[in-house]
Amino acid sequence: MAYSRAVVDGDFVFVAGTTGFDYSTMTLADGMAEQTEQCFKNIESALKQAGASLADVVRVTYVLPSFAELELAKPIMRKYLGDVRPAAMMISAGLIDPRMKIEIEVTARQRSAKP
Repeated sequence: MAYSRAVVDGDFVFVAGTTGFDYSTMTLADGMAEQTEQCFKNIESALKQAGASLADVVRVTYVLPSFAELELAKPIMRKYLGDVRPAAMMISAGLIDPRMKIEIEVTARQRSAKP
């Protein structure tokens, strides 16, 4: 399967579904909070490379295999997007690796990087 972490189209940046893997070590923490934190770090890095930031996020989709641990993820979600308040959707679906507890996809509109 071939894909891009992020695609820039005009002012928009589409970041693919991103999991909690630490790509520098290819490790995955066990906990929901830790995976959610790493998801946002990975997304933040992709957005930065595309000339955008989390402040530019206009849409977010959260995918969780189970909502049982959602309360553990909510503080991290608020930490990164609480002030941004993008349109959001949350769905429950199986992820490609059973160790994964969350996957996050965002769309951003580049505003903060422009004068």
